[in-house]
Amino acid sequence: MAVKCQAIFKLIEEFAPLSLAEKWDNIGLQLGDPLAETNKILLALDVNKTVAEEALDQGAGLIISHHPLFFKPVRRLSFDLPSGELVAFLIRNYITVYTAHTNLDSAAGGVSAVLAGRLGLKNVTVLSPAASRRYVKLVVFVPSGHEDAVRDALTGAGAGWIGNYRDCTFQTGGIGTFRPLTGASPFIGRQGELEQVDEIRLETVIPVEKTGVVVEAMLEAHPYEEVAYDIYSLVNPETAVGLGRLGRLPGPVPFRKLVEHVKTVLGLEGVKAGGLPERVVEKVAVCGGAGAELWVKALQSGADVLVTGDIGYHAGQEMLAGGINFIDAGHHATEQVILPVLGSYLEESCRAGGLEAQVLISQVNTNPFTYF
Repeated sequence: MAVKCQAIFKLIEEFAPLSLAEKWDNIGLQLGDPLAETNKILLALDVNKTVAEEALDQGAGLIISHHPLFFKPVRRLSFDLPSGELVAFLIRNYITVYTAHTNLDSAAGGVSAVLAGRLGLKNVTVLSPAASRRYVKLVVFVPSGHEDAVRDALTGAGAGWIGNYRDCTFQTGGIGTFRPLTGASPFIGRQGELEQVDEIRLETVIPVEKTGVVVEAMLEAHPYEEVAYDIYSLVNPETAVGLGRLGRLPGPVPFRKLVEHVKTVLGLEGVKAGGLPERVVEKVAVCGGAGAELWVKALQSGADVLVTGDIGYHAGQEMLAGGINFIDAGHHATEQVILPVLGSYLEESCRAGGLEAQVLISQVNTNPFTYF
């Protein structure tokens, strides 16, 4: 059975909330019908004609891209130009395109977090933290035996996310008391009689903007006609999201060895690098994609090296003058590491939600650069 595209959008937005995107970014649905159904999803860094043809050949009605199909406002589309030809092809073949860009960069398990993990960094923190997302805690009291259904409703509506973990709840048992009055239709007990019921205190956290939809799902799943629940404001800072990551290598190494390590891990024959080859380095900042602008934050955080892509001539000079080495491993290589991780997440989430969809990773190399 096929799945609606918007159900996949919801899963992605739980992993990489829209609120994490930079203001200038264009994320979310780019083209197509959110209510269209598909049983195959293609993940790609970019959407070009070859990727679109791959989606058609594979029977994928939905492409999830990292880079937006439309980065700047579109004033006209001419079908005799590559951009217009691509859009026409997608529309004619009913292929929907959805983008997770800087929200996926900043997510707790997003691009830079995965890159840091691939490089083996320890004690990883966020290099440039995003503005703290506000959360509330929901506590609801459920008759024993119904807690699983209510918990599934809560987490299915977007509750229970803490960093790289989902479905996070806590429960403890107790005795609930109540006396149904005239006009009540109690699920348990009789009018006028004091009831003592084995109940479960079930609690979880919710992004504040999802409070309404989560409460609605909880009330729908709860067997009582009058549900006892509390919502508490939280002041816990969320520190696991933002651009870039900062961590330490297992031990200090000469810079040249780190360069070779990056090449090996990312499958590269060569990289651009700046700094003395024999300088001993240990603290490393990373940012998938184009992260050169984070070099000052990296330096101020005590990093010896910044690993990213798209470092320009003058930026490289400034970094060396400031005393931080750099490795430019390329925009493509530092971001493609997210695709298998996102693919695994979607597969697991579809299984958990009873959604039948096959997740494919594009085999098209969209890197425009070849090194000779």
